[in-house]
Amino acid sequence: MGILSGLLGNAAEIDVADVEQELASILAEGEKLEQVFKIIRDLIVFTNKRLIFIDKQGLTGSKKEYMSVPYRSVVRFAAETKGHFDLESDLKIWLSSTEQPISKTFNKDGNIMAVQKALATYVCR
Repeated sequence: MGILSGLLGNAAEIDVADVEQELASILAEGEKLEQVFKIIRDLIVFTNKRLIFIDKQGLTGSKKEYMSVPYRSVVRFAAETKGHFDLESDLKIWLSSTEQPISKTFNKDGNIMAVQKALATYVCR
């Protein structure tokens, strides 16, 4: 993924090996990384057990929020592609315990569809 692409909010699938060591301390025993998508500095991580949203905060990105979502908590999800006047795509994920969805914005439809496909793969098992 190029720097400009990342700055524009385009999600890109990255190699699991690139973040394996960074995430080793938060993985449960027997948990394995399966797919990782990067949006600017943030990550959407699919493991064999859960979905993890990593929000890197601050100027240096050293402060991080890890939101862990068991797949069984996802009740529905939607991908809205961009139109002629709307230049962004939106991904929304509703959880059983919340009224408002988790929302992520993308600038490329193809990338949002790859994340949506991963959600379908892991949530609908």
